[in-house]
Amino acid sequence: MHFRFTTAGESHGKALLAIVEGMPAGVPISAEWVDRDLGRRMQGYGRGARMKIEQDRIEWISGVRAGETLGSPIAMLIHNRDWANWEDVMSAEGTGELRRRRVTRPRPGHADLVGVLKYDRVDARDILERASARETAARVAAGAVARRLLAELGIDIGSHLVSLGGIRAAVPNPLPVPLNDASDASPVRTLDPTVGAEMMARIDRAKKDGDTLGGEIEVVANGLPVGLGSHVSWDRKLDGRLAGILMSIPAVKGVEIGMGFEAARRPGSEVHDPIISADAPASGGFRRVGNNAGGLEGGMTTGEPLVVRVAMKPISTLMSPLKTVNLVTGSDANAQSERSDVTAVPAMGVIAEALVALVLADAVLEKFGGDSLVEVRRNRDAFIAAAGQRWVALRDAIPEDGA
Repeated sequence: MHFRFTTAGESHGKALLAIVEGMPAGVPISAEWVDRDLGRRMQGYGRGARMKIEQDRIEWISGVRAGETLGSPIAMLIHNRDWANWEDVMSAEGTGELRRRRVTRPRPGHADLVGVLKYDRVDARDILERASARETAARVAAGAVARRLLAELGIDIGSHLVSLGGIRAAVPNPLPVPLNDASDASPVRTLDPTVGAEMMARIDRAKKDGDTLGGEIEVVANGLPVGLGSHVSWDRKLDGRLAGILMSIPAVKGVEIGMGFEAARRPGSEVHDPIISADAPASGGFRRVGNNAGGLEGGMTTGEPLVVRVAMKPISTLMSPLKTVNLVTGSDANAQSERSDVTAVPAMGVIAEALVALVLADAVLEKFGGDSLVEVRRNRDAFIAAAGQRWVALRDAIPEDGA
């Protein structure tokens, strides 16, 4: 069994659609649970005017009845309130002669130019509407469904901001629990109260200058059992699956797991986590001293917290536009200015949480698959009860004198 999802919809279209397949039956869920994460995605200092227009809420289309999943595909609709202002522009009917607000001055760093060339379009709006980060609202809805399954299995996912506009935050050790309660309390979702005001001032300066800012967030998943993912094939390695889906977030340019790139700068004695015996059934009776590996070894979970960092470049739409080419005349021009955020890094953390949840839900069902939550939980519990027991039996069979 696999957990799959897809999305449909354009930024200024009528609605976004999220479809989730593979969810077991009997998982308790509500629109309020999903809407909570949609609301979190819209927050964060530095967001643009679009967040003042939209009030993202889902409408169940299928797959849920009486507050529980049915085991059938789940479909959720998110209406775009801004559709009322764009209906004449985004209408599915009519001809090209009715086009308004054409985009013929592609923005550097966006999908505009390569998209019109690849798909042979005469209006970059045909590209940017789907390439827009607005689509991630549907991904967050799908991720919220995945998180509901994971929560029933004791797996919790949170995130926090570690840098913004070149300003780095100190990361407390240990992290607060629950993580999101602490990070969401900050307008920029940082755990370091000494830099929050500095980051917001940096955002204000960028807004005044017509500029944008990037940054980094960290996602942490707790409660994972050992053995999710696999070493046997490249496409089953969990680190590769996580990196791939996180790199698909608009404007994301880098992903690190655990120590990440710093591991390349240190000797092995400072990188690899020593192993000890421990009373840790979900980890097969073993623990790591430290977690430089970020909870993954050989493409599989170790039972330690999963730690992933994601880097986002500054948003491509600048209110002080960069230079480009007018596709109609071929002459130099200023790039198109679409309504945009100064930064979306704090919100990107919520999106990254959702995508990590989607990958982990797939890995959980791959390992413990069943048609109902009861069956998945039973399979998980049986695996944990047996994990490492072969070695215990072998030790018991060996006499104390070693003979």
